[in-house]
Amino acid sequence: MIVHRTGPGSKPSATVVHIMSNPTALFKVRPSTIHGLGLYASCALTAHICLGTYEGRRLSTAEVEAEEWDSHLTYLFELSDGTVIDGAQDGNDLRHLNHSCQPNCEAVERWGDNGLLQLDIVALRAIAEGEELFIDYALEIDEANPAELYPCTCLTAACRGTMASV
Repeated sequence: MIVHRTGPGSKPSATVVHIMSNPTALFKVRPSTIHGLGLYASCALTAHICLGTYEGRRLSTAEVEAEEWDSHLTYLFELSDGTVIDGAQDGNDLRHLNHSCQPNCEAVERWGDNGLLQLDIVALRAIAEGEELFIDYALEIDEANPAELYPCTCLTAACRGTMASV
């Protein structure tokens, strides 16, 4: 099983974010040189702007463990309360964020008005129009799977060679 985590032992972040009323105008989905589809800034973005909330079907740990994930692409994020959001089911365009070892965005937990943890995608720095948007997947992988099975193709100076958390 592979999931993105919001951080080891993480709690909802105190990061201040600026939320736009129409976040979909902030980015476009188009082919990526890194992998498949990617998200690209539609305009210049300021640091700490919220690109939107990662959406998808909420799954329990038991539901995630019962599923066979190795045979297809996954868009899973595990929150600090153990809930998993599957962006492939009822998700939004934020599921197309690709990995980089030097990301320009991060996933930030916050409590929603509905009492559930939400996952916002926030710019770490100013981002130029047309720049691809990235997060660090920091994949938590099963002990039986070596990190080399999840190669990184970001080609940044800080590339650690894997999308796994090391």
